[in-house]
Amino acid sequence: MTLDKLLLLPQLQSLSDTSVLIARLVVGSFLVWGVLDNILSAERMAEFVSFLTAHKFPWPEFMARLSVWAQFLIGVSFILGLGIRLAGLLCMVNFIVAIVMVDMHGGIRASFSSACLILFGFYFATTGGGRMALDRLIMRHDIPHD
Repeated sequence: MTLDKLLLLPQLQSLSDTSVLIARLVVGSFLVWGVLDNILSAERMAEFVSFLTAHKFPWPEFMARLSVWAQFLIGVSFILGLGIRLAGLLCMVNFIVAIVMVDMHGGIRASFSSACLILFGFYFATTGGGRMALDRLIMRHDIPHD
């Protein structure tokens, strides 16, 4: 085995579409799971409104619902690979707000999950959902850089 093959591991390239699919499924499921209780329980939503109020968000009632439903729809988009570039941008915005308004006060460990979701959002916004995404099936043609 040559040094370039040892360092670059080109044989792993064949798994790139699978890795994008797995990332979409894991991140999307995490987002859906993380807000489902707020959607299904008025009590949990009220707790989130109180949390946003305590962190001095403007319009906490509206912002709580906006954030919860945005995360839910972003998660569904990631899972399906449908509208994934827009969902990636929305994911970035949502979690930048989370860091600026809440997480940064707790340091790097408190910000890490949100930072990872910003990076995943950036990745999906710039690369799309891969070959195993509904966007590909609907468009029926190659999307650049996917």
